[in-house]
Amino acid sequence: MKKMVLSILVQNTAGVLSRVSGLFARRGYNIDSLTVSETESEGFSRMTIVCRGEDAVLEQIRKQLSKLVDVKDIIELEPKTSVCRELVLCKIAVESEKRQQILSIAEIFRAKVVDVTENAMMIELTGNKQKLDAFLDLLNGFEIMELVRTGVTGLTRGYGDMLSGELD
Repeated sequence: MKKMVLSILVQNTAGVLSRVSGLFARRGYNIDSLTVSETESEGFSRMTIVCRGEDAVLEQIRKQLSKLVDVKDIIELEPKTSVCRELVLCKIAVESEKRQQILSIAEIFRAKVVDVTENAMMIELTGNKQKLDAFLDLLNGFEIMELVRTGVTGLTRGYGDMLSGELD
């Protein structure tokens, strides 16, 4: 199975997320990751969707998405021509004598400590999936109290392939 990362420019209208995710659900396709946010252009949002499947299934997903009225542009974010990142927030139970170990691991990965209490620390880290997975692997043996990942988001390198200029 092949993984595909799509960057989809959509009109920022009520129900657009439901229509896009519903397309996947109706056809029995799974979404590995989905992020959505407003863009630099008023009235538009960008969705980043990660999905997996055989080539024919992935092509069908692209074709079906392009038929949706709210969808203005779709590009595949290829590893060589794009930058994709993910964010993780991780709350770790830690006693004061173990705090330096956590700080050392965070420093290796250039993670940020965003909250510290008497018995816990919260770490923020951005990077690709492999970096985040490696960071979490090093935390094995510590009690992870809570963890959240944003999912993949990304853009093409350089000038890019997304629509430019006037958007209607």
